Amino acid sequence: MVPLLPLEQPALPFQTGLLGLVAVFVYSFLVAFVLPLPGEVVLAVPLELGWPAEAELALLVVVASLGKALGSLAALWLGHGAAAAASRTGLTGRLSRLVGAGTGDRLAALGRRYGYLGMTVALSIPLVPDTATVYAFSVLETSYPRFAVAAFVGSVVRLLVVLGLVGAVLALL
Repeated sequence: MVPLLPLEQPALPFQTGLLGLVAVFVYSFLVAFVLPLPGEVVLAVPLELGWPAEAELALLVVVASLGKALGSLAALWLGHGAAAAASRTGLTGRLSRLVGAGTGDRLAALGRRYGYLGMTVALSIPLVPDTATVYAFSVLETSYPRFAVAAFVGSVVRLLVVLGLVGAVLALL
């Protein structure tokens, strides 16, 4: 497979093959759970599995999206634990103000108005940090399966949007 962003040598020795898929999964999990980094960089991983390029790219998108969905579930679980602890200690108002600051306010409003569809759309926007979106919605939502599906679909759409934009730019060159 020709990587989206060709590299002379893999940055890490395990960046290709099945270990590359594991690295994509772990990175995507961490991007959803704790890292405010762009998840789109996984598109640069040259898997080199010997499959057709389209199949490798589809596998990469699915694995990255599964990682984000599971990372989102971990964030939801952590968010529920933090909300329960805050209500027991009387910190709920201060925690709500902290989470609702700036971007969190807009994301929370989107969540209240559109629910899981709003989360899916927010996660579909390239270069918006996943962690902010996931934690803003984790305060509002309670269904683990719906939360995971919204995270998965939003991640798939986001990666496909980036692939389409990069493909369009490359076609113009």
